Amino acid sequence: MTTPSLVALIPARAGSVRVPGKNIRTLADHPLIAYTIAAARESGIFDAIVVSTDSEEYATIARHYGAEVPFLRPPEMASSTSADFEWIDFTLRRLAEDGRAFDCFSILRPTSPLRQADTIRRAWEAFRSDLDIDSLRAVELCKQHPGKMWIIEGEHMRPLLDQPRDGQPWHSQQYAALPQVYVQNASLEIAWTRVPLEGGNIAGDTVMPFLTTDLEGFDVNDERDWRDLDALVSDGTAALPRVSASAFGG
Repeated sequence: MTTPSLVALIPARAGSVRVPGKNIRTLADHPLIAYTIAAARESGIFDAIVVSTDSEEYATIARHYGAEVPFLRPPEMASSTSADFEWIDFTLRRLAEDGRAFDCFSILRPTSPLRQADTIRRAWEAFRSDLDIDSLRAVELCKQHPGKMWIIEGEHMRPLLDQPRDGQPWHSQQYAALPQVYVQNASLEIAWTRVPLEGGNIAGDTVMPFLTTDLEGFDVNDERDWRDLDALVSDGTAALPRVSASAFGG
């Protein structure tokens, strides 16, 4: 089988609220986005590495580290409530209009800088091993089990999930006794481009799990996450992808 063409799509809008400027905030000498670009380049599996951003500043930084920014993302697709489908569909169609249609795409978010080149290669190999899937998505075991979650209704509350008909309800059991449940993380997704272009979503109907290990799925969502990330890198607990480019602005 001919190897499908694959484009890396790295989203980097400029309007982060919980961690202002997080995509370009400096971590160990480089802006955060540099580590995702470096991992994508080192993986050696991509036919193109494209950053989707609404910011000329971010575009300049991305190009410095070896990514393409062939066009900016429209502002209406760069708000805190914009769906991923919007900018992905826009980007794939614009690339195709420019004569650059790809068979598959991978979403690599800058907020998961501990994802390594080997992580990406493993995911691509898994994706290619099953021709019947629409997409692959990174997941990890839930730390907060949904069997212990509640919905508050007025002065009372009820379990989020239907509980077992026999035996003890999940909210009264030990974690180890509960069925294993996985939550998606932000480290990576891979899908056939036909999924968004023809199906109107980015996952499709048949999704393969890709289990991340250790810190591969670490994601920066708030300032506490940023402090934890900085500490993990500073004390050597976590390793960042190697960046070959000089520090931006240095």
